[in-house]
Amino acid sequence: MAKEKFKTIVSQCVPFVEENIDTDQIIPARYLKATTREGFGDYLFRDWRYTPEGNPVKTFALNNPDYSGTVLVAGRNFGCGSSREHAAWAIYDYGFRVVVSSFFADIFRNNALNNGILPVQVSQKFLDELIQTVVAEPDTKVSVDLEKQTISVLSKNLSEPFIINGYKKECLMQGYDDIDYLVNLRNEIAEAETLWAGKY
Repeated sequence: MAKEKFKTIVSQCVPFVEENIDTDQIIPARYLKATTREGFGDYLFRDWRYTPEGNPVKTFALNNPDYSGTVLVAGRNFGCGSSREHAAWAIYDYGFRVVVSSFFADIFRNNALNNGILPVQVSQKFLDELIQTVVAEPDTKVSVDLEKQTISVLSKNLSEPFIINGYKKECLMQGYDDIDYLVNLRNEIAEAETLWAGKY
């Protein structure tokens, strides 16, 4: 399913700085019954955001009115555990388009990229300074430039490059998923098939 095109995002951040957050904490297993991608944002970090009685936990970052934006700043080793794609669905449906961490589980990274989310892996030093800045100044904004592959804190002289697979970068910038990418190449594929058919 195609997503909106991703080039540069300038946004405030929501800091959720716990380490080793697994996919069951991102989206608890009891909410995996739906088969479409919509609606999972309501259950993002459900057991952290709400008490067992269903009341919002005021101290949790997503419930703190001081924090907002489309950039989630997470602790190290984000997205570990099971391979459930619903974790990426929940993050996207909630409204996040970027997750920043110093380390991502490989399966989560791929699921995020396949669902229109940019996982920005930075050094631990950069992450620590970003977290400290956002916690102290919640209105801090970052600029995430996918084309240049950089993340910058606009209020400080703080910037760092990040790495992304070239194919996934192209898909994000064009708003493609894997099927959209292939459909966009249908003319080239047809020409190649004709060429090879003429040789054999």
